[in-house]
Amino acid sequence: MSKPTIVLVHGAFGDASSWRGVFDLLDGGEYSLLAAALPLRGVAADVAYLEAVIDQLDGPVVLVGHSYGGFVITVAGVSDKVAALVYVGGFMPDAGESITDLQSRFPSLAMGNFLQPRPLPDASVELSVDPDRFQDIFCADVPDDVAAFMAHAQRPLAATAFEEPAAAAAWHTTPSWSVFGTGDRPIAPELHRFSYDRAGSTVTEVDGASHFVMVSKPEVVAGVIRDAVSSSANKLVA
Repeated sequence: MSKPTIVLVHGAFGDASSWRGVFDLLDGGEYSLLAAALPLRGVAADVAYLEAVIDQLDGPVVLVGHSYGGFVITVAGVSDKVAALVYVGGFMPDAGESITDLQSRFPSLAMGNFLQPRPLPDASVELSVDPDRFQDIFCADVPDDVAAFMAHAQRPLAATAFEEPAAAAAWHTTPSWSVFGTGDRPIAPELHRFSYDRAGSTVTEVDGASHFVMVSKPEVVAGVIRDAVSSSANKLVA
C-alpha cells in the first residue's frame, strides 16, 4: 500500500508558506506531503492546474483547501485518486454555484472596500488586499510580524474567479472534513456552517480563530487532517 499524499492547497491572497505550521506537524513519515502553488488565475485555470498535479501523483490523495482553495478542491476532487476532502475555512460550493452566489446568501463580515484592483496588460484585472487592513480582516490572531509578512507576500487573484461557477462538487461522493474559525471575517461563519452541513461534513469550529486558522491554530488543523486520513483508510489503498 502506498502512503497517502496530502496536498495542501492555499487560497487567494496567500501562498503555500501559509501551510508551514501544519506541514511541520504532519511531516513525520506517515504521509507524503505537497504544498501546491495555485496560479490564482481563475477557477477553471486553477482546477486544471490542480488536476494536473493530482494526475502526476502515485497512490491515494487527500486534498486540503483553504478559502478559495476549497472551491478549487471541490471541483478537482472528482478524481478517482482522491479519497477525502478537507476544508480549512474553505468555500464548498455545489455544482453551478460561484463564490458570489455563496456570499450573497451569507455576506462577508469584512467591512469596507479592502480589495485593490490592478489592471494587467491583457486587459484582465487581478485583486489584492490592502496591506494596511490585511491583519485586521484576515489574521487578527497571528503575531504582528507574521501578519506583516503575510500582507506583503500575498498573491493576487484574478477578479473573474468570483463569478466562475463550480463545474462539479466532489463532496457528493467523497467524504469531507471541515475546520474553521468563528472569528472568520472574509467568509462568514454562517456560510461555513451552511455549506458544511449541506455536505454532511465532519466539522470542527475553533472559537475566535481568524480566516487563516491554519496559521494561528496549526495543531487543530493538523489534527483534522489526520482524522480525515485515518477515517478514510479503507479508501487509501493504491
